[in-house]
Amino acid sequence: MRKKGKFWPHVRILMELKAQELYQEECCKTMGEDFSGVTATKAELKEGGYMHMAKLLVLDELWRQKKGLPTTEEEAARHDHF
Repeated sequence: MRKKGKFWPHVRILMELKAQELYQEECCKTMGEDFSGVTATKAELKEGGYMHMAKLLVLDELWRQKKGLPTTEEEAARHDHF
């Protein structure tokens, strides 16, 4: 039996949460007032490319945390003030 890791199970959870967030943002933009907050299935998230984008974003944030760099949100907020 294979030993379960610690990194990827945690990352997969973060990826799915981020993918749902991206999906909801996209639906909100495209549906306007008709948006009801519907969540997507895992298959829909994969098919729509949300899981891939979420993977890239989550891994970038984890890398930034490890290096002690500001998050992308912190950087964006800092640039908005200038």
